Amino acid sequence: KGKKGKKKKKKKKKKKKGKGGGGGAGPSREPEDEAALVAAEEAELAAALEESARLEEGRRAAEAQGSSSAAEAPAPREEEPPADFICPITTEVMSDPVMAADGHSYERSAIERWLATKSTSPMTGEALEHSILTPNHALRGRIREWQEAHR
Repeated sequence: KGKKGKKKKKKKKKKKKGKGGGGGAGPSREPEDEAALVAAEEAELAAALEESARLEEGRRAAEAQGSSSAAEAPAPREEEPPADFICPITTEVMSDPVMAADGHSYERSAIERWLATKSTSPMTGEALEHSILTPNHALRGRIREWQEAHR
C-alpha cells in the first residue's frame, strides 16, 4: 500500500515537470502526453508491485527454512518455541504452567488474574465448571528441556 502512495506522489510531480501546458502547442499534445505518462506510470507501478511480491516471497521462504541457512551461533536463539509452550493469555513461554477446567494450560499468574474477574475460559469463552488450577508438571518439564537445549 505504501508503494502506491509513493507512486501517486511521483505521478503528480511528473505532471508538474511535464511538457504539457507550457506553450502554444501544449493543449494539442497534452492528451497524448497524459496517456503516455499514465501508461508508463502504470507499468512502473506494476513492476514495483511484482518486485515487492517477489521480495516478500523470498523473505517468507527464508523464514520457512528457519535459521538453517543463517549463521550457526544465533540459530538456536531464533528458533520459535512449540506453540503449546506459549501461554494464550500472555503469549510468552510459560514458566509455571497450570491446567484450567477447560483443559488448556496457562501461565499461573495470568490465569489467576483472569479468574479474579471472570469465570469463563480465555480460549473458548465458555463458562468454566470450576476455578481449580492443576500444575502441569509434564509440560513444565518439556519447556525446561527445550529451554536448556536452546540457550
